[in-house]
Amino acid sequence: MDYKQFTVSVQEALQRAAGIAQESGHQGIESGHMLRALLQDESAVMGFLLQHAGLQKGALEKEAEQLMRSYPKVSGVDQPYMGQSLSAAFQEAKRFQQQLGDAYLALEHVFLGLVQGKEATGQKLRALGLKTEGLLKGIEQLRKGNKVTNQHAEGNYRSLEKYAKNLNELAKKGKIDPVIGRDEEIRRVLQILARRTKNNPILLGEPGVGKTAIVEGLAQRIVSGDVPENLKSKTLVSLDMGLLVAGAKYKGEFEERLKAVIKEVTDSDGELILFIDEIHTLIGAGGGGEGAMDAANLLKPALARGELHAIGATTLKEYQKYIEKDKALERRFQAVMVDEPDAADAISILRGIKDKYELHHGVRVKDDAVIAAVELSQRYISDRFLPDKAIDLMDEAAAKLRMEMDSLPQELDELNRRIMQLEIEREAIRREQHKDKEAVLSKDIAALEEKRQEVKAAGSQKRGSSPVSVSRKSVSIASSRKPSRRSAPAISAKWRRFATEKSPKRRRSWSGIRKHYAACRSPARC
Repeated sequence: MDYKQFTVSVQEALQRAAGIAQESGHQGIESGHMLRALLQDESAVMGFLLQHAGLQKGALEKEAEQLMRSYPKVSGVDQPYMGQSLSAAFQEAKRFQQQLGDAYLALEHVFLGLVQGKEATGQKLRALGLKTEGLLKGIEQLRKGNKVTNQHAEGNYRSLEKYAKNLNELAKKGKIDPVIGRDEEIRRVLQILARRTKNNPILLGEPGVGKTAIVEGLAQRIVSGDVPENLKSKTLVSLDMGLLVAGAKYKGEFEERLKAVIKEVTDSDGELILFIDEIHTLIGAGGGGEGAMDAANLLKPALARGELHAIGATTLKEYQKYIEKDKALERRFQAVMVDEPDAADAISILRGIKDKYELHHGVRVKDDAVIAAVELSQRYISDRFLPDKAIDLMDEAAAKLRMEMDSLPQELDELNRRIMQLEIEREAIRREQHKDKEAVLSKDIAALEEKRQEVKAAGSQKRGSSPVSVSRKSVSIASSRKPSRRSAPAISAKWRRFATEKSPKRRRSWSGIRKHYAACRSPARC
């Protein structure tokens, strides 16, 4: 038997079956061991085929356990050999491989071989309702026309389900936040998508300005039918580059996964639109050896033929650094600039999404807190962009308030710690028999205990009086506690020092901008 003609998943399953046989004290690796090993496989093959057949994994595991208990045990098993029942199953699997026109023996072939077998394993599987004809139909649905042409084929079945999120489904379930104030950008994206050629938009903007939100807003519009007629049937899927790369152990495995994703999108006849966030990460991804193609080069042919519809998103800096240099890739996309919203638009955005945060935290967010989040983030957080930094402040303030509701207030927690510290000190002094010091400490502890009871009573009364709300003060406290930020007085003091010690009028750059002024626009640099 030529193991080089097996896929990696089959080789690993065979190794697991050998381990199961050895642990069970069985001299031969039989079909029952192989069935148990197949059920332990992490790929989507077995799960999909069992779901298609209407069977639970647990039912087959019980059958496999019963089969293994029927095998004779031998003490001192070192290296089990392939048993007669498993050898016959592999012969059947080889026949199914040839019938389906595959280059390698895959997991589905082995499972078909077990079901078709004439011994106890095949009889039990058929008794559960597994039929060869039904499994072949399930394999056809699983593969969607693909053949087993490489040793990692099982990992590429139904790639979009594993490596991408269906944004239309998320929009239908209400799991996407409402998108406010981005109508112009969404209309521009719709216009580009409606083109006959070069119909791939790429969203360019600073981190946090809402590039991903625009695509989510587009998905919401498609679901609600608020798009041109030729886009109403489209489905938006968001590619997860992290999942695509994760677990790619073998050379070329990442490229095979990406090719499988591209094939599923292109086979949809334009019904699927692929969203690639941080699209610049495709440049140089994969391409493990000399002459190998990176991920971006795998996209180019499908984009050039118009078979792949894609939406990209990246920052202007990364676009200029990576994509603009690759003219063949750049000309396939149409740029859509996404500017930072002004304060009024940011306030509207926060008003539109605050319900989601109120529901999550279980507190009410006042309108003055929304306005304060925008104003304070704009004033003191200069190295980030609206609306992301304002949303962070609102979220931070609500989380702090929720934590105070669910746990001890900070003042009460400090009192508890102080009382505990004094009690430890009093015990130490008591052992040394210092009566005067012990009396002073007891008096201090009694005073703190009285204060603790007052704080507890005040907190209970406050919680019971009215619903807890995030106010402007809560947001202000949250903004002052953000790391690497300076408070307003510190910034003002810095400006006063510049005005008195060194006049910035004498220091100008080539552009005529005062150097001290430019340096002090960012609080982090003052």
